[in-house]
Amino acid sequence: MINTAEATRVLETALICAQQPLSLRDMRVLFQEEVGNDTLKDMLADLAAQWTGRGVELVQVASGWRFQSRAEMRDFLDRLHPEKPPRYTRAALETLAIIAYRQPVTRGDMEDIRGVTINSLLIKQLEDRGWVEVIGHREAPGRPALFATTRQFLDDLGLQSLAQLPALDPVGERLGGEADAFAELVQDAPDSLALEAPQPPEAELAFDDVPAQVLALESEPTPAPDAAPEPEPIPPTPDDSAAEPAPSDIFDSPTAPNTP
Repeated sequence: MINTAEATRVLETALICAQQPLSLRDMRVLFQEEVGNDTLKDMLADLAAQWTGRGVELVQVASGWRFQSRAEMRDFLDRLHPEKPPRYTRAALETLAIIAYRQPVTRGDMEDIRGVTINSLLIKQLEDRGWVEVIGHREAPGRPALFATTRQFLDDLGLQSLAQLPALDPVGERLGGEADAFAELVQDAPDSLALEAPQPPEAELAFDDVPAQVLALESEPTPAPDAAPEPEPIPPTPDDSAAEPAPSDIFDSPTAPNTP
């Protein structure tokens, strides 16, 4: 059986190399079930203590344990990517805040709270990001889908549970307060994660592979994709041209001398 010192070294290597947080079950598999949960927790506590004071820390999130950069390293790491940090639109923050604080909710619930129609592409964007999922259907006419946040959502924000979301005071228990508290949480997320959605020109991408126009969605529904384009203006007839000179003639032709 592997000794504790060697097991801690193996566990540290696995955590550093892992692309996702490792759960206790993953760690038991790593040691072929030879190390129990209590021993693993002791090893994790030892590792966390060993990394105290360094630029990287070992933290527990919703789906397991991982190494991440400390908040005070943000200014230095940003120098590697000096572009202006991107931001979420207000519509996206409000929709995500409603789901996070009041889940499970239907799209109709969100629209009642926001007071506007929510574009389906905005919700799909959050689903594709892995932050929102359908967990069931309400027993009501049409059986609308119930939306809730995911473990990935908690992991990306560095949280272990929904209880760690910013608390709202009684005065702030409204949509604006939720969105503001949530925006602050997103801004304080770990530096190693690309959490904020940029707002580049329309031809570029906002998320990793989500069109930028999705992030610019407002409450109004988008026009139908098969809508016919506006007809081009009909060029003037020769008679109209003779009656009113074209702009090029007005600005490009030399001025005629005044006739007596």
